[in-house]
Formats: sequence, C-alpha cells, structure tokens
Amino acid sequence: MTAMAPDKTEFIPFHATIAAHAVAGADSIAFRVEEREVDWQTFHGRMVQVAHAMLRSGVGPGDRVAIIGLASLAYLECLFGTIAARACVVPLPASASASALETMLLDCGAKLLFLDPDTGPAIADMAMRGAAHVVPFGHAGADGEAYTQWRSRGADSGCGLPAAQPQDPFNIIYSSGTTGVPKGIVHLHGMRRNQAARQGFGFSSTSRTLLSTPMYSNTTITPMLGTLANGGSCILMRKFDAGRYLALASAHRATHTMLVPVQYKRILAHPDFAACDLSAMELSQSTGAPMDVALKRDILQRWPGRFVEGYGLTEGGISCFLEPRLHPDKLHTVGRAAHGTEVFLVDESGQRLPPGQQDVAGEVVGRSPFMMAGYHNRPDADAEIRWYDREGRVHHRTGDIGRFDADGFLSLLDRRKDVIISGGNNIYAADLEAVLARHPGVLEAAVIGVPSADWGETPLALVLARPGVSIDPDALREWANAQVGRTQRLSAVELRQELPRTALGKLSKKELRAPYWRCADESAAKP
Repeated sequence: MTAMAPDKTEFIPFHATIAAHAVAGADSIAFRVEEREVDWQTFHGRMVQVAHAMLRSGVGPGDRVAIIGLASLAYLECLFGTIAARACVVPLPASASASALETMLLDCGAKLLFLDPDTGPAIADMAMRGAAHVVPFGHAGADGEAYTQWRSRGADSGCGLPAAQPQDPFNIIYSSGTTGVPKGIVHLHGMRRNQAARQGFGFSSTSRTLLSTPMYSNTTITPMLGTLANGGSCILMRKFDAGRYLALASAHRATHTMLVPVQYKRILAHPDFAACDLSAMELSQSTGAPMDVALKRDILQRWPGRFVEGYGLTEGGISCFLEPRLHPDKLHTVGRAAHGTEVFLVDESGQRLPPGQQDVAGEVVGRSPFMMAGYHNRPDADAEIRWYDREGRVHHRTGDIGRFDADGFLSLLDRRKDVIISGGNNIYAADLEAVLARHPGVLEAAVIGVPSADWGETPLALVLARPGVSIDPDALREWANAQVGRTQRLSAVELRQELPRTALGKLSKKELRAPYWRCADESAAKP
C-alpha cells in the first residue's frame, strides 16, 4: 500500500505520436486485424482524413462520436481520427441489445455513429432511427464503399488539426458491470496519455501485442494505447476463438497479450496448445474478473514468459498487481497496490480502517494518477463512487469487499451488494468458493444468497463438475460444511451445466440470484 506519486509525464497527444511513428517507422506495421494490416504512414494518412472529414461534417471539439462494431482497420481509423479532431470517442458494446444501445446513444448525445453491419439488423434498424448521422463500414472487417466515400471528404485538406489538450474528453466507456444501468465513464486525453506511458509492461517498438477482447473494453484499449505509444504493433481479433488465437500468437510471434480468465481457460484446454509456439511471449496479463488459484497454477506450469494478474476499475483509482512467479504463495490474492497507488479499506460507515489489521474485511478504496473525470451526466453516480480524505482528495470506492494479509497482499471476498447476510452474520462467497474449489470433482463453483424463512438469506452453491466426474450434491454440501464455521454453512448444493457470464467473462451473480428472489417475491405477494 504505497503513497501516490505525482504525475509529471509530458503531454503528447496521440495523433502527434502517430505522426512521429509515420516518419520514424513509416513501413512498420501499426495494426493488423485478421488478414488485413496497415503501416504507420498509411494509418496516419487515413486518421488525418477521418479527422478532417469529421470537422467538415460539423463535429467539433468535445462532440461525441460513437462506434458500434467489431475490430477492423476502419474502426481504428475512426477511433484515433475522432481524438485527432478533439472530439470524444464512444465505443459501444456490440454485444448489447438494440434497446440498450439506443439508451447509450441518447445518453452520450453522439452526433456521428460508425456502424459495423455485422452487429446485425436489429442494431442497424435502431441506428437508422436515431438522431446521429450514421456511416456504415463494410462486412467482415472491410472498409466498405460508404465509409470510404465519407472518409474521402477529408482528403487534400490544407488545414491543420485542432491542438489537443490534456483536459479534452478522450472517451466515454459504458460500464459492463453485472448490476444496474450502464454508466458512461469519461476518461481525459491527458490521463490516457499518462496511462500509455506507464512503466513496467515492457512495451517497445518491437512489441507485437495480440488482443482478442472487444474494442469497447478497457481490457483492449489500455494495452493497445501502451503499444501504440511505444511504436509497437497491435494484432486484433474480430472475435475470440482459442484455436485462432494460438495460430495468430505463433505465426506473428506475439510478445504481449491481455486476456480475461475464461479465455486463458479455453486456450489452455485447446488441443493445439501443446504444439503451439508461444516462446516469444514476454508479458501476458489477466484482468476483468477474478482468476481462481487452479488456473493460475496451470498458467505458471504451461504458459511461457512473465504473467501478471491485474485488479482495478475502468473508472480507475484502484490498481493492484500480482506476479505469481515471484509470489507463488500468494495465488489466492490479487497482489499488492501498484507503484504510485494508494489502496485501503473502509468499514460499513465509510470510516477508514487502520492499516496493518490482518483478516479484517472492508470495502476496497483507492486513489491513483489514472482516474476517470467522472460519469457522463451522472452526478448521483459520482457521489456514490467518490470517497474523500481529510485533505479533500478524491478516492474511488470499488464496491468490493477485501482484506489484506501481513505482507500487504489483497484478497477479494465479495461484491458489497453480494455479501450474504444470514442471521445477522456477514458471509463472503469467496471463502466458501475457495473451499469448494479444493474438492477434486469441482470444476467451478459460485455461491449466492437465497431467501431463507429462518435466517433472511442463506448461502447456496451452484457447481460445475469436472468432465466425467459424478458429484452427489448432498455429499458435497456435507464435505464443504465440515470445513467452514457454523454460520458459513451451505444450505444446499445445486449442479449446473454452465454459469452465466458477461461478454468479458465476468460471472453474473445477479442473474444467478434472480430466479430465487423472484419466486420468493411472488410467494409473498399471494394472499
């Protein structure tokens, strides 16, 4: 838990960085998406065209430009062209429903929308009914005639681009959390630039970063900006497939990657993994969801290179890292606070807990140089996430319950909203899930709180069995309950074939709980 270091990084706009790469490494590959690639000089020219076309279309500094689509070279041109025009890019989740996307578009007030037709007819119909001017891309990652013609409006412009400022809104990312209505997270250009200059990830001009998470995700944007800032190459997948990922990593000698835990599981389980050459991999990162201990051990045994697990928020403020190879006895944790980051716990009343208290649980709160400006048009949400110290400095509340050990390593126990309160006792799902994970027949387990007439709510385990293994739910419940405290005991174990997840692989406990509480509400409503 270190003190936050002041940020002294010189502000260099991203379009200026790309312009410099276009001179110094003109023929070097900037981006590759599936079978298409573009060098820095060509990419710079197209980015400038996009920026001028926007300006001629009436998009100015601070205006919002939305993109709905899968990774493509056109998507990347529009993302950085928006920033070069001093507008704010809004990458929207292509996996969301048309109605949810319509809500986000109305909320951000986008003047211009770039649309990938591969997102489907329902989204296309919604977009055409909206207020924003729509420019469609081609199918299967192609530029498409409509986009190419629109971009050509910015050709042969003798005018310079507006000078970007650190306080310019860089992007609005809509939260993909498992509860509530998505909120628009605003990041500033200066923060993103400082984030891209962050040390410790080993990016250089020879880096080849393979990314397979969606374009709207911070899991993709953050390492992409770090690679770009250092003049490396980014290889992006339109859609994740474990076999295709392995083929790309081997063929292009990928040096860096960022994946979510479920992707690591699928890659390691793929029949081609053993024969795939990942020897060029220098740094592999995991984020987006907690990773279980068994998977970390598997990565250490089979995945080459440095491996880092990151814990944080898209909103910023919290940043913890665990290097399992350096700390094999801490695999149950998410590591320690990153350099320049302050992380601590607060109690239920919001009071800061004294440092050094072991096994005392509280909500994780933190502050770092890499924090959002706030939520777009949501002062209520700003007030909910912000925690102020005596000097009036803003920190972010995570909503996660955790505890520190004697060495300052943080273990996550549950979401604050997911804590099971049974008979007045707080029960943390992570404690019970860790016990279940030790059973040889359990592949994965999720513990949720379900209604109880006697206790208010009680813990229920939803379990996936390992392939070919038969589990007796009652026997498993008795086995687990023999290893926990009396107030932690499971009321039941249910076997499942799968567990619901978000597009980024995060377990949706809200979806798991809903049927049980809906039935309880319906029963209570009956006369």
